[in-house]
Amino acid sequence: MAEKYKFQPTNINQLMDYYDLIIVGSGGTGLTAALQAHELGLKPVILEKMDAIGGNTTRASSGMNASETYVQLDHKIVDNMEDFYNDTFNGGGKKNNPELLKYFTTHSALAIDWLANHGIILDDLTITGGMSVMRTHRPSSMAPIGGFLVEELLKQVEKEKIPLFTDVYVTKINQTDGKVSSVTLDIDARTTEIRTNAVVLATGGFAANQDLLIKYRPDLKGYKTTNQPGATGDGIKLASDVGAKLVDMDQVQVHPTVQQDTDHPFLIGEAVRGEGAILVNKAGKRFVNELDTRKNVTAAIDDLNEHGAYLILDQGIRDRVKAIEFYDHVGLVTTGQTLEELAKEIDIDPVTLEETVATWNSAVKNGDKEFNRTTGMDRDISQGPFFSIHIAPAVHYTMGGVAINDKTQVLDEKNNVIEGLFAAGEIAGGLHGNNRIGGNSIAETVIFGRQAGQQSFKYLQAKAAK
Repeated sequence: MAEKYKFQPTNINQLMDYYDLIIVGSGGTGLTAALQAHELGLKPVILEKMDAIGGNTTRASSGMNASETYVQLDHKIVDNMEDFYNDTFNGGGKKNNPELLKYFTTHSALAIDWLANHGIILDDLTITGGMSVMRTHRPSSMAPIGGFLVEELLKQVEKEKIPLFTDVYVTKINQTDGKVSSVTLDIDARTTEIRTNAVVLATGGFAANQDLLIKYRPDLKGYKTTNQPGATGDGIKLASDVGAKLVDMDQVQVHPTVQQDTDHPFLIGEAVRGEGAILVNKAGKRFVNELDTRKNVTAAIDDLNEHGAYLILDQGIRDRVKAIEFYDHVGLVTTGQTLEELAKEIDIDPVTLEETVATWNSAVKNGDKEFNRTTGMDRDISQGPFFSIHIAPAVHYTMGGVAINDKTQVLDEKNNVIEGLFAAGEIAGGLHGNNRIGGNSIAETVIFGRQAGQQSFKYLQAKAAK
């Protein structure tokens, strides 16, 4: 068995007092921005406040959405960017920032190509809720996308000798004549300052900050979260302190399928439903189009008033979603050799569950007349053993954040650019409207991470020419 890759962060003694570009956050956005900037000739540094690297990206499981890719054509799927735009716009309640959404949907295929050029191959496809065709790219191993992407990007960071420091807390962005000039750091309770002319905030959202959540969404008090503990909105405060405008802060996504019967909630990725799983209530009956938008599926589960619902799947679906091996390993999966046995294990009437699955299997062949589901129907539920995962909604993603333009430049309250300050990924608000489509967050990290790297280079180039 191959030894698991282990990245070693840079020794803090090597921290210098100047970098061309400071990137705050080591998730997919930060790593991508650093690589892109480095390839353009900048000397960037990545600063991570946690001791663990990768942020929320490591928890993403389904894939990366993109349209008009060579991968889709290899799978005989003819897609177009306009459909990708419309699916995301409709899924976001038509509240998405059109400027950001246009850039996003017209640069997704380029992001897949850029990854491939770095040996990061996403050549398998699945589908997520709210998408009309298969455009969710993932590795052919079907490994969860987040951990795969972070590991592969870290290999590139290591190869290019880009410094990445952990346990470094950025407390302030400093300006001279209205332009970014340095950042203040807290390292082991010691304050220091390092100079720079550009900063990329890639710090993620605030779903693990209960106080901030309740400030904007008091109705979410007490909800568990899928987020890693570092997702506390620090970058939002850093940007606000230098006058950044905030947008859509009350738009918080609750993910419908999170296993939370254990101390630590586990997100059960949309790919499970995308590959054919169904949801049933305590009576053993379906109650929703499982691949409707996250907002609608969440509402349907909450309306049951049963503290969740059950995902039902078989071995054929399990073979298409490798993450289920992990879910099973940590004790989240209930198994039955037959549907009857599974029903008894989860205390559901066996006859009803068998009838529900039979009806579903017929729908796979003839169309879903019950809930009009049209996607994720490539396989039925007939190949034993059979499996169930108990799920319930949990806070997952914050659509709101710092206002940016399509160049990832941070904007102030008057929509003027704050010179030298860029933001990308979940920290930025506006792209997703009132509901993020599954597979779009990983796409956002790469698409806008690249853009942040490119535009910070362009900014510094223009500054040097003055």
